[in-house]
Amino acid sequence: MTRLDARCNMLLLRPNLCERRPDVCTLSICADSETVGMVFFMNDMMQALQVAIERKASDIFIVSGFPMAFKINDVIEPVDAERLMPEATESLIRQIYELEGSRGMDILNREGDDDFSFSIPGLGRFRCNAYKQRNSLAAVLRAVYFSLPDYRTLNIPETVVELSAKKKGLVLITGSAGSGKSTTLACIIDRINNTRRSHVITIEDPIEFLHSHKKSIVSQREVSHDTASYAQALRAALRQSPDVILLGEMRDFHTIQTALTAAETGQLVLSTLHTIGAAKTVDRIVDVFPGDQQQQVRIQLSMVLEAVVSQQLIPTVDGKLVPAFEIMLVNSAIRNLIREGKTYQIDNVLFTGASEGMRTMDGDILRLYKSGVISKDNALLYSVNPDALVRKL
Repeated sequence: MTRLDARCNMLLLRPNLCERRPDVCTLSICADSETVGMVFFMNDMMQALQVAIERKASDIFIVSGFPMAFKINDVIEPVDAERLMPEATESLIRQIYELEGSRGMDILNREGDDDFSFSIPGLGRFRCNAYKQRNSLAAVLRAVYFSLPDYRTLNIPETVVELSAKKKGLVLITGSAGSGKSTTLACIIDRINNTRRSHVITIEDPIEFLHSHKKSIVSQREVSHDTASYAQALRAALRQSPDVILLGEMRDFHTIQTALTAAETGQLVLSTLHTIGAAKTVDRIVDVFPGDQQQQVRIQLSMVLEAVVSQQLIPTVDGKLVPAFEIMLVNSAIRNLIREGKTYQIDNVLFTGASEGMRTMDGDILRLYKSGVISKDNALLYSVNPDALVRKL
């Protein structure tokens, strides 16, 4: 068996791809299988991007010593058996810069990493971080899809999307990296765009989804490309007659402080934090401030906070991912708890607030387990309080 034959099952592509680009595809019949495999040689960056979009990959990895790989459903999958050599990774990265069209490799060569984005008409937008590692070049690309997701197919609750009806205040979507926060925010912004005549300003790093102008005007700004920082863009946004501000992440004291001020002055502010749970999210915001300011921040937060949505992506029994949500819709009881620093009692309000659309993380995980969507092991692994949940399984 030749090396080509041994590789033929690594990636099955639709025949039309190879019909369009026969120079980068080879048809081989495996000696030990009846399968006919389309082997794709990843030496053409444009074709690699097309395949990534067709396979709905979120990220593309180009690292010397490992085959080119896609991240699909949060799993990294090599798309070829042959490892990339340093010469191959450099060639692919040069092609990326050529696709970008206006940027040289000077920053990458001088500083060791470079961050930029580019669009390919009809295909998508890509955010690239190129860097040096082990004296060779490497890159990770994030795919930004032109088409927006349908929240119903992603199992995002209607209660979450209905937060788009809020006219002012602070709405936070929280969770670990890669938990789908940006997707949830994109669905909320899309609902606003389709139903309200507003000026929506998004400040992101990177831009995850592209929004066309519908009923609303949507201005999308990318940190380091359209503005120097979140804090600077947020301060500028307050002078741009915004109705809705999407802040990709509340990273530091100054950004959080300005976001609270923006929500207080009458805009709807949507943002994210890397926390799980409504109570921990409130504590995280308060703890950013010096001790002598924390009580004032609690009072301010109790007045402007409208909702906290925490989410996790959990593997299903059939190998896919499903979101689990904790939803806190701020009412007078929760405002009092925030003001008095009794965030540890917030979970009790969530338990009793189901009729208002609230839910706890472990309650939603239990629902997914009882409906047969996730396994017992994953239910406990992703639970906030596994000792309590195991008694209910």
